[in-house]
Amino acid sequence: METTQKANPASDETVEVNMPCGADKLLRKLWGQWKTHVIYVLGEKQACRFGVLRRQIDGISPKVLTTRLRELEADGLVWREQENTIPPKVTYGLTETGLAVHAVLKNIEKIDV
Repeated sequence: METTQKANPASDETVEVNMPCGADKLLRKLWGQWKTHVIYVLGEKQACRFGVLRRQIDGISPKVLTTRLRELEADGLVWREQENTIPPKVTYGLTETGLAVHAVLKNIEKIDV
């Protein structure tokens, strides 16, 4: 875990602030309803279109799925490929980082709690 010195605005002294570790950064990216489920399904399916993904995740609305996919894409966990056809054909899949997260999720699945 990295640490840095940061000035305390209330006084002239400095305080030590812990920077987040790698696991903390990842968990922040996974925070949010449905994100781990989306990663899990994409990892099992390899790559799939929006409609297929939506049918695999029971109870998710199209709006929420779109939002989660955009967030995961921005975080580098999901890739998106669009073919300019009518209607547009959009395919989603996991990046290398997303595949690594999927592997972790598969291991967590084995834990009996």
